[in-house]
Order: sequence, then C-alpha cells, then structure tokens
Amino acid sequence: MSGIDPAETFRLEAQDLLEQLEQALLDLDHAPGDKDLVDTAFRALHTLKGSGSMFGFDRLAAFTHHVETAFDLVRKGKAAISHDLIAVTLKARDQMRALIEAAAEASDTDGEAILAELGGLVDALPAQKTRDSGTETAADGAPCGWHIRFRLPANAMAMGTNPLLLLAELRAMGDAVVTPDTTDIPDLEDLNPTDCHVAWDVRLTTTDSREMVEQVFLFVLDETELTIEPIYAETGGKEAPETAPENEEAAPDEAPSSTRTASRGGTDMIRVPAQRLDDLMDRVGELVIAQSRLKQLAARSFDTEIKSVAEDIERLALELRDSTMGVRMVPFGSLFGRFRRLVHDLSRDLGKDIRLVTRGEDTELDKTVIERLNDPLIHLIRNAVDHGLEDAAGRTAAGKPAEGRITLAARHVGAEVLISLTDDGRGLDAERIRARAEANGLIAPDAVLTESELYQLIFQPGFSTAQEVTSLSGRGVGMDVVKRTIEELRGTIDIASTPGKGTEITLRLPLTLAIIDGLLVRVGEGRYVIPLTAVEECVELPPREEARTRNRSFLSIRDELVPFLRLRDIFHCRTPADPYQKVVIVSSGELRVGLVVDQVIGDHQTVIKSLSPLHADVDTFSGATILGDGSVALILEIPYLVRRGQAEEQRFQEAG
Repeated sequence: MSGIDPAETFRLEAQDLLEQLEQALLDLDHAPGDKDLVDTAFRALHTLKGSGSMFGFDRLAAFTHHVETAFDLVRKGKAAISHDLIAVTLKARDQMRALIEAAAEASDTDGEAILAELGGLVDALPAQKTRDSGTETAADGAPCGWHIRFRLPANAMAMGTNPLLLLAELRAMGDAVVTPDTTDIPDLEDLNPTDCHVAWDVRLTTTDSREMVEQVFLFVLDETELTIEPIYAETGGKEAPETAPENEEAAPDEAPSSTRTASRGGTDMIRVPAQRLDDLMDRVGELVIAQSRLKQLAARSFDTEIKSVAEDIERLALELRDSTMGVRMVPFGSLFGRFRRLVHDLSRDLGKDIRLVTRGEDTELDKTVIERLNDPLIHLIRNAVDHGLEDAAGRTAAGKPAEGRITLAARHVGAEVLISLTDDGRGLDAERIRARAEANGLIAPDAVLTESELYQLIFQPGFSTAQEVTSLSGRGVGMDVVKRTIEELRGTIDIASTPGKGTEITLRLPLTLAIIDGLLVRVGEGRYVIPLTAVEECVELPPREEARTRNRSFLSIRDELVPFLRLRDIFHCRTPADPYQKVVIVSSGELRVGLVVDQVIGDHQTVIKSLSPLHADVDTFSGATILGDGSVALILEIPYLVRRGQAEEQRFQEAG
C-alpha cells in the first residue's frame, strides 16, 4: 500500500478551510458587526498560514500572513468590515486556492496586486496603541521585537502538537534566535519518549504586534506556559517584563488543524476517496444481483436450511445496501454554499443588490447527482440574476424592494428530491417566447400550446429572448445543457412564472442512481420494475371491470377518478391478457396514474444499469436491471408515464 502524501492531506484540509473562510466572508457582507464571523475568518486564515508553512507551502504562508494581519486589525477594532474589504479578501481567497492547487502556475503579480489593494484599505488606520496604556506611541518608542519563553504541556506531542512548527511560524515573522532549555530533561531510565521535556527561549526581531505573536500559540494557549516581553531599540535591547495574561484571548471554538488532534467530543470523521465509494457501490450491486439469484433458487428448494440462509443473506445484503447508500448521500448544503459566492460576484458585476436565500440544506441526495447539478444550477442562477431580476431603479418603479431575492430550496417528495430556484423578478414573457420560437421555426404560427409548454421552449438549443448579449448570458447557450443534464439524471424540469412577480424553476430528481427497491411486474412475456417508492397501492381489474372501462381511461378508486394506462397497449403485447389483470397505482409529485399489468411478481432489490446511447431518446424506461436468473428487466420511468396518463385523460375529457 502506498504511503499517504502529506501535501495531499493538507490540500484536503485546506479545501474545508477555504470554504469556511468564504462562507464567513459572505455572511459578513450582510452582518458586518458579527464578531463571531470575524473570528471564524481569522481562525481559518491563521490555520491556513500555519499548516501551509508546515507542509512546505511557503508562498501560501507568506501571502496569507498579510491577509491574516488585516483581519487581526479588524478583530481589534482598528479596521472596519466593508464591502470592498470583503471583495478583496475573496480575491485573496481565490489566490490562496491557486497557491494550494497549482503553486507553480499561480501568479505573484496577481498576489501583489491583491495585497496592494488590501493595503490601500487598511492604510488609513489610526496610529496603533500600546496594549497596556491605551495611549498613542511614536514609532521610535515601539518595540523592535519580542522575547518569547514557552513550555508546552508534557502531553503536547502525544496530542498532535509539533513544537518545531510553532518555531517555524515565529521564524516566518522575522529574525529569530532560538535557544532550547533542556534543564528539565530527565535521566534516560526515567525518560518518557512521548512527553515534551524541552522549553524554548526565542528572541524575535519583527514589526509584528504582540497579538500576532500570541496567535502563533492560539491552539495551545490554554495549557502552555508563555511569556512575551517587548524588546526596545532605544534601550539597547533592554526588555520590559510583560507576562502574557492567562487566557486573555482564549480562542473560541477552535478550527481543525493538522497540528491538533480531532476535536473533543462529537463524531469522528474520516476522509475516503470518492472512487472507493464508487467501487464499494459496484460490489454491493453485484452482491444484490447474486442475492436475488439465491432467493430464486431457495424458492424452488425444499431444504429449510437453504431457505434460512437465503433469508439471512437477503437481510444482510439489504442492510449493507442501506449503509452504503447512506455513505454516498451528501447534504445539499455542500452544494448551496458554492452559489453564495456566485451571487455575490454577479451582484457586484451587474450593480444589482441581490440576496440568495437557501432552504433545505440538510436534504440529502446521492453524491453522483450532487456533483452533476453544479453546472445546471450555475446556468439557472446566472439567467435569473441577469434576465430575471430588475435593477434597483426598475424594481423601485415596479413597487418592489430595491434588493432582489433568489431562493434556492430542496426537499424530499416521495421518491424524488425537488430543487426549486425562485426569483422575484420580472417573470417570463410568454408572448415574447412564442414570437422567438416562431421566428426560429421551433413551432408553427398556428400551434396550440399551453403556457407550461411555451416555457419549456427556453430549453431548446440556441433559444434566447435576451435583447442584447452580455458577458453572462444571452447567446442561448446553457439552458439546453441544463435540460440535457437533468434528463441524463432521470429528472424533469417544471416552470411556473407570473409576469411582474417572478419565476420558479423546479428540478425533480431521483434520490439515487445506484440501487432502489422495486416492484417486479409482468406484462405479456416481459418483466419490468416499478420503483417501489412511487407505488401507492395495487388493485385488481376483473374482466367485467376491464370490459366496462374499455372505452374510458380512468378508474374509480375510493370515489376518486384515477387515469390509467394499459401497458400491454404501450408495449404492443400480442399474447393473450391474463384473466385477472392488476392495476398498480403510482404517483409523481401530486399526480397519480394507474398502470395495468398482467401480474405483480413481488418486491425486488434493483441495481440500476444505464441504457445504451442508442436508447437515449426512449422516455418510457429509465434504465435496466439484471434479475436473479440472468435475464434483463427494464425499469419504468414513472414521471413520464404519469404525465402521459394525465395527458391522455385530459384529451379524453376534451373529446367527450
């Protein structure tokens, strides 16, 4: 087994820290007086600097040090949070990411420009004050360095703290002369090799403040013996005793760091490469197929022991499947956070005041689906910001608040996850959409389309109603990509819009693309799988009822009319129908439809296999699965069948 790359370990941790920093900055943009958010941003910067220095990312550490200094001034009240400061810090965050991911390609010129812009925002600060008196001091009366003495607790190294990294941070601040104090090292026979027995004496020449020196010990301050004494140039290096007060700036909830162990309490976490999860899911899928075969063999056997073992294997396979699926599920909050930065930047670029509101961050979806949703949602948000929301003047004239609002929400509904993007802008113009569609030859001038069908035309390739092309949108590129990606995920898109009020686009997606519980049915000689989460109930369709409803397309289920589809007709079955057909009532969202089948075979753990590219335009099926006997069963696409059943019922009523 190959060893773990320390640099890659740092990159993984740095991703979390950069995300934490970005979210804190975006929150500060709306709550500039929140000191906890300032502390959160500062801790992320401090940890990035320290960990970067430890793992050899010296350019990152040097760059981050300046940004950290700026936020240290904010913490002390010597600088104020502003939109400009947040904007330049976000640029700095992007530069840090470049220095982490591809340091050789990151431009020093870009970094220098960012620091120059940052310096311009903090240059106008009042003169610094001495810590003890609170009175202003002249430059020649300021300390030229610090005399630092520290002793870590005996178990510091066992708990994950490396004193050499603390010394490296001090050296990065200026010229440091380090002298170890070895007087407390015991004799060899009494030596515990896991304990820290050495103290250190450091004379540091630097222009950094005392608080910056203290921040080096931020994560070990509680249990460390630490004194920091100023060194004054005019006294020939004479020191003024000044002991660091205990816990004066005790760090609030500490950020995770490579120099610390896991946080006390809470759930232990471990990082696993995504490919390993995919491989695990593949193995579980093969196990489920083998278990289905065993179940069929056991059903034909009279051996009670084989039946018992088959039942145990089925139970264990089901539990393993659920556990593996749980590992693959990712909360939407991990995806929503990315779009806050997008909206922030677009708001500045377009001069619009926009707030992004997110709901349902805890809603979970398969990681594969999460990964593929990023680009479609970016396209939808850009269009909403650029075309949907008016500028401040337009909103005021329409009687709306100057601040536009985009709401991104997720929720579970049955077997689906619904992701809705809502804006309170001008809404879609159905007449303009129709005119552009006719001009492009997408529809005939006399075509009769509902408003919903008209809205779906915006997803046609090259379609755009924008009157001018901008740097964000207007070329008709992107919305067709949205539709194609959602369809590849076996999802659908709904659009609702009110002129002058806004637009809501809803993405309907399956919970997972891997394994589902299914209901195995027979239609003619073929076997098909219906996702069990879409099934509401099964009822019989006796011959008398079949004859009575032959000229109608709905059934009366507990005094409620439910449209139905005869799958034998859709699949063109030529074999005689069973005398007692069954109707499986399925639902998608708020709509229901009945599917008439010849036989309901039973439940089936279904490993979803994608159809070939040749069948990409087949709407009736979402995939296929392998049964226990090695044959293939197609998986029915329930949302499509529900829409088809409802459409046929509407045509029947209009014709009647």
